[in-house]
Amino acid sequence: MALGVQESAVSRRIRDLEDEIGATLFIRHHAGVCPTYAGHEFVGRARKAINQLSYAMRDVGLIGRAEKGVVRLGIFSSLASGFLAELLQTYSAKHSGVRLEIVEGGPCDHVPAIRQHRLDVAFLTGPPKATDCDALHLWNERVYVAMSKGDALADKEEIAWGDLQGRAFVVSEIPPGPEIYDYLVKHLSDLGRSPDIERQAVYRDTLMQIVAGGRKLTLTSEATIAAQFPGVTYRPLIGETLPFCAIWSPRNDNPAFRRLLSLARVMSRRCAGWPVRKECLDPSSPSGHLDRSPDATSRSPCPSP
Repeated sequence: MALGVQESAVSRRIRDLEDEIGATLFIRHHAGVCPTYAGHEFVGRARKAINQLSYAMRDVGLIGRAEKGVVRLGIFSSLASGFLAELLQTYSAKHSGVRLEIVEGGPCDHVPAIRQHRLDVAFLTGPPKATDCDALHLWNERVYVAMSKGDALADKEEIAWGDLQGRAFVVSEIPPGPEIYDYLVKHLSDLGRSPDIERQAVYRDTLMQIVAGGRKLTLTSEATIAAQFPGVTYRPLIGETLPFCAIWSPRNDNPAFRRLLSLARVMSRRCAGWPVRKECLDPSSPSGHLDRSPDATSRSPCPSP
């Protein structure tokens, strides 16, 4: 027979099946067999089940090849421009069947979500405090001061910390606002004066409207300055950069995520070969030692693409 099984064995298996379900599926006669009404019903349902199994195998194959699936990302940076924006654009072009689900938040939100596999990867600043997770330093961004276009500091090409002495700042209570607040307190306190920092429960658009009013400043990262706001301009803060890394669970075997991670590594290595601005070079930075993955490679800090 075509299946390589003896006819008698097939007959026994059909009888066993009939005994199990309690109905005769075929009528046997000297010319062969023909299905009963129950047999017609069973064969129709069985064909659908086999088709569903074929569809399942096809879909799982697509997921395994990262032609289909979902990657859940936690972000702490802007997608207006920069490394992360280019990474996601390039990945989407290569894997159009994969849906990217993006969640904004800070480390206190993203790290537990990584551990519980509610996120595949999070992109955060600085060394993550999660020893049970893998991490990879990918890129650096310069720190910028956001100010009113009429501010006296707008005449400068770059801003030093000394230029900010005695100035008032405003930050959001929404991430990354708390991190910016801590960053300001640390550096402004070094100037010997108590920093004037106001915290407000507002999103970025409203925060920039407050800045445009001309009385307060805020800090932002390089990727965000592609988003322009009326009355607001940006100036780089001399010598200040933020390291960004990816963090994920070593037990995460989502094929679509693994393709994203591989692409991020390739783009980071390519970035390391670009001309690097002098102020971005800091080989002593702890961010250069974040990668705890098995195939970790050395990378130089670099500007956003």
